[in-house]
Amino acid sequence: MKKIGIIGGAGYTAGELIRLLIHHPEVEIDFIYSTSNAGNAVGVVHQDLAYVDLAFTSDVNTKVDVVFLCLGHGNSGKFLEQYSFSSSTKIIDLSNEYRLKSDVTFKDRTFVYGLPEINKEKIKNAQNIANPGCFATAIQLALLPLASASLLSQDVHINAVTGATGAGVKPSATTHFGWRDNNFSHYKAFNHQHLGEIGESVVQLQESFNSELHFIPQRGNFSRGIFATAYTYFEGTIEEAYALYEDFYKDSAFAKAVKAPLHLKQVVNTNYCFIHLEKHGNKLLITSVIDNLLKGASGQAVENMNLMFGWKQDTGLQLKASYF
Repeated sequence: MKKIGIIGGAGYTAGELIRLLIHHPEVEIDFIYSTSNAGNAVGVVHQDLAYVDLAFTSDVNTKVDVVFLCLGHGNSGKFLEQYSFSSSTKIIDLSNEYRLKSDVTFKDRTFVYGLPEINKEKIKNAQNIANPGCFATAIQLALLPLASASLLSQDVHINAVTGATGAGVKPSATTHFGWRDNNFSHYKAFNHQHLGEIGESVVQLQESFNSELHFIPQRGNFSRGIFATAYTYFEGTIEEAYALYEDFYKDSAFAKAVKAPLHLKQVVNTNYCFIHLEKHGNKLLITSVIDNLLKGASGQAVENMNLMFGWKQDTGLQLKASYF
């Protein structure tokens, strides 16, 4: 059994990690670090885990097999400066600190971008993983089959709506119930922080890409999930488009091209990304849906851990959608 440490244990992503890992057949949780909750039972904070006999701690075991960093953006490096983990410890960072090529190195550690659909072999041999962002995951999986065939020849227009959990557990003016309920808004139009990693993955598969990715992120009045739509020029038929996507994802454990129109309840509480295609004139409309806390964060982190240890990719991730 591999020993696991979780840093920043009180947040949404940590709560989902705990839920997944306590049922994972190959691991056991060694510690859950949270200075603000040290000594408290995990079930006091994550009330869906009231049955779990675990407590938060302010102590860190630097010799665990894997450590998941579930800290706010910009805090992972500060934590790694304070705690020096064993060279054999694998690090999976869920923040945005090491996702871009210009930021992949911290001291003697190099981070691999953890999108399994394009980096599976690199992940298998990696010691450190930069887990992709939630919007970035949904949007990349919508676009990368086109990039792989060098078919992104014009600008791409993207709208994506996320649930309130995408903003993290700490309340803010735009996440409390009174504001979010029966409401809708956009934010960070055209300059969301996930655009950088999306662009790098597109260029990884299509070096010639030099068009624009126009991205409008939106806040939805629901708790979890991302519903993304993108459209761009495509001169082929819908049959050719589906053939391209089905071939690209034929060996994928969790990304699937689906013929019927999509909705969020198909994927919430799972690690799946479902993708639907429509042809409108000379444009291809791509719809992509994920659970922002699972395939967009903690589920994908476990998926990466499975690949790093040579386990079956869906180990501990065989989840049913919360459909009703």
